[in-house]
Amino acid sequence: MENEKSARQFLGSIKPLKPVRELELLTLNEHTQDKDIPALLAPLLAGRDVAVMSEAGCPGIADPGARLVALAHRKGITVKPLVGPSSILLALIASGLDGQRFTFLGYLPAEKSARIEKLKEIEQRSAKFDETQIFIETPYRNQHLFEDMIAHCRAETRLCVATNLTLDSERIQTSSVAGWKTSALPELHKQPTVFLLLAS
Repeated sequence: MENEKSARQFLGSIKPLKPVRELELLTLNEHTQDKDIPALLAPLLAGRDVAVMSEAGCPGIADPGARLVALAHRKGITVKPLVGPSSILLALIASGLDGQRFTFLGYLPAEKSARIEKLKEIEQRSAKFDETQIFIETPYRNQHLFEDMIAHCRAETRLCVATNLTLDSERIQTSSVAGWKTSALPELHKQPTVFLLLAS
């Protein structure tokens, strides 16, 4: 799991059979170094079951859990995915954009000029292959990314903004860039958001 405090809060809310205070939780996040990954498999190699929890989204998809799973495969350990939500797929399902051909790009560049250049490249790829492009951003940069999309993408390109998926505050809206320009833009700062783009 990525954050012990929020993981314990979540586990407490689902009332597991074993008291939460007795559960051993190990942290795996973007700061975990590759040399520290083998230690995370130690309980599994000792014969115990291990689960990977993701802070937001789905383990292994735009998530550091993929490194642990890759090591498990190299060691011949069986990996079983459990049914659960993936914010990326939920956003695609609800977007109304092409679900037959799509690419998940992860994070775009943080620096503004590089981000705008990447957006133009993504839009060209979408138009060329008739393919939905899906990407995410660090929540505190969401607003900047969205404003760059509105300012630099073509008027007819369709954009979906899917925020706080599965929460009471969930909001999913798809419109052309031209349509977004004539409506009140949502406040996305620090709100987990998935962005989807489909160019004509």
